[in-house]
Amino acid sequence: MSDRMNSDIRIAIVGDFEAERPSHIATDEALRHGAERAHSAVNADWISTQALEAEADRAKLEKEYDGIFCAPGGPYRSLNGALEAIRFARERGWPFLGT
Repeated sequence: MSDRMNSDIRIAIVGDFEAERPSHIATDEALRHGAERAHSAVNADWISTQALEAEADRAKLEKEYDGIFCAPGGPYRSLNGALEAIRFARERGWPFLGT
């Protein structure tokens, strides 16, 4: 494994978190499990799709995160915000996972 695998990973989870939604709970658990397996720590924050509609808010992604995970279990409150996050990652060659 590379040295990068042993450092903290910061993930923006794009979605509108609902604590009662099993897929959202499983998302957090899966990220923690993967990080443990890679001997790393994951710092993941749920970012609401509405918060990603503005370009200034999307620019914060670049400063604060290493990759984007578009969460399962929609519908999204703002489909446009979710699509803008996808575009953001695609245009920058950023690590992105969507379900």
